[in-house]
Amino acid sequence: MTQDAPTSGRFDGRAHFLPVRIYYEDTDFTGVVYHANYLRYFERGRSDFLRLAGIDHTALLADAAPTAFSVVSITLNFRKAARVDDGLTVRTTFDAVVGARLEIAQSLYRGEEIIAEAAVEACCISLTGRPKKPPPLLVERLKPFLDPSRSRF
Repeated sequence: MTQDAPTSGRFDGRAHFLPVRIYYEDTDFTGVVYHANYLRYFERGRSDFLRLAGIDHTALLADAAPTAFSVVSITLNFRKAARVDDGLTVRTTFDAVVGARLEIAQSLYRGEEIIAEAAVEACCISLTGRPKKPPPLLVERLKPFLDPSRSRF
């Protein structure tokens, strides 16, 4: 038997697409996705975007000047209910790097229908929690995906 590898999704231009399945554990007693779980799907989208772009969280932490991420703000708009057994897709774009901050746009789709949207601002931080500029490797790997008119390194 061969082992199935988990998927990190795929890129199409600047956008990353990650398929997710809604399980019973994701829902409330009515079969509708519990509101806080949308944040989990968006987190997976951001993490797998970075993974597929060649940015390894473990390597960032193991660096001589370790880097982590902290969400500074997230604005979430719910448009439709996601339900048990739905197959959804998380769309993620890293739009800009401005100093220590990363500007990220995300959408959750059921087919062509938008279920939810998020505007995320994350920050690169040191292990003491202080903001820090992104390491050069992070900027280099993100550069092909960023909106060049909005980024300032």
